[in-house]
This record gives sequence, structure tokens and C-alpha cells, in this order.
Amino acid sequence: MKSGTTKGLRLKRSLGQHFLWDENIARKIAESIAPQPDDVLLEIGPGQGALTRYLAGQVGHLIAVELDDRVIAGLRERFGAAGVEIVHGDILETDLEALAARFGRPVRVAGNIPYNITSPILFHVLDHRAAVSDLTIMMQREVARRLVAEPGGKEYGIPAVFCRLFADMELLFDVSPQSFVPVPAVTSSVIRMTILPRPRFTTADEPFFRAMVRAVFGQRRKTLRNTLRSFLGTSVVPPGLPVDTGRRPEELTVGELVELSNVLYTKTHGTLPSGR
Repeated sequence: MKSGTTKGLRLKRSLGQHFLWDENIARKIAESIAPQPDDVLLEIGPGQGALTRYLAGQVGHLIAVELDDRVIAGLRERFGAAGVEIVHGDILETDLEALAARFGRPVRVAGNIPYNITSPILFHVLDHRAAVSDLTIMMQREVARRLVAEPGGKEYGIPAVFCRLFADMELLFDVSPQSFVPVPAVTSSVIRMTILPRPRFTTADEPFFRAMVRAVFGQRRKTLRNTLRSFLGTSVVPPGLPVDTGRRPEELTVGELVELSNVLYTKTHGTLPSGR
């Protein structure tokens, strides 16, 4: 069953709006989220409520954050009685830690997000991962494939490395362009990110690790030997590294990248602090 949801609303290109109108897909996403009565669920960009209608009343607390002021009143009218908290705001400015503290538990996050801010949303969640238990979102299929990519392929890169360090990633299903208004030029995918209790591997210094990963994958056609010279600002790569620097970055697992980062950090910053 399908039903239009735009109701004459002129879509804003600046917000990357593509409203989900296929109720079967909305229902399938909700089933994938598997809402529980004691959940605190944060929905990103409810639009006109295609997914919200299947989540309202299913969780202990549902907070829907919407940037488009034109749909706020309609959302409150439709879902206010069901106890849904409609927030007019930007998800990238939403304080996830304050929200988790407010309810005394990590929040679950879900939504059909604007594809032009997919990466910022992912990194916003990862930066505040202690406040989030899991994330189920729809995104461009090409991006989703990169997030779940394995080492050795061209799709494996910075997003896969960062996500895999902190979470389990699962690609759930694809969604046809015809499920949206207006019809996008790309196929979509729904993914689930389940935050790990602790990082898969311990980094000596997380900012250093992130900087190194960005540096080596920023020149992925070059060998590690060349990219590390550029990253470290030296003509000679330090000896005694745990990986062959003749390899390319996409050949390294997350564990190898962390180990490389830790050794480099030790060599450039001295001994690791105790307990790390």
C-alpha cells in the first residue's frame, strides 16, 4: 500500500528532501528497529511522519528532531497525543549526551536522513557513542556499501575503518527510488550500526589515529611508506613498524591500522601513558 505524504508541500533542495511514501518500506524499517517499550528513540528528520506513525506508542520515549519548520505543527498535531516529543532543530546540534543523561540510558537513533549529511550524522553519533546504543538509518546504497566494506577492495576506506572500530555494521535491505517523492537518482539502503561497549581495538590516542587514517586513505594509491612520510612530515619513515610499509592502506585491517597508529604515536610522542 502506498500513499502520498507531501500534501502540496514544496520540497526544499537545501534540505535534501526526499519524502518516503511507501508504507511497506516504512513498516519494514520500523520492524528492523524492533522498538521496545522501555526504549528512548531519537528519530532524525521525520518529515511528515511516514516512519513516525509506526514508532509512536511503541517505545517509552520518542523524540523526533525536524529541521523544516513547515512540518512541525502538523507533526505535533498528528503525534502529540501519542506522547511523541517533536523538536524543531538540527540533529547535528542535538546534544546526545544530555538526552541520554535526561533519561538515564543510551538512546537509540533512527531515521530516513538527508543524504547530503550522511557522513556528518555518522560522525556525530560516533563522537558521542557513549550516549547511543544503536543507529538504524536509510542512506544512499553506494555509501552503505562503503560502510560495510571489507579490507582489500576499493570501497574500503575511512568510513568503514572508523565505523568498524566502534560498532558492528549490518546492511539490512535496499530501497527502490520509487519509494520516495521526488524520486531520487539513486537506490537507497537501510543499515544498522550497533555501538560496541568499548572500541574493538584500543588506540593510544584517538585523534592521532583518526588523523593518520585520513592521511593514508587520502592518498590511497600510494604506499604507506609515502603517505606516512607526508603525514609525519619527514623524509624517513621510523623503523620497526608492525606492518609492511610497501602495502597500500586499503590492504590493512582495522586492527593493523590501530597497531600502526599506536607504534607511530609511541615513536613520535614518547612512551604510552600507563593503562593505555
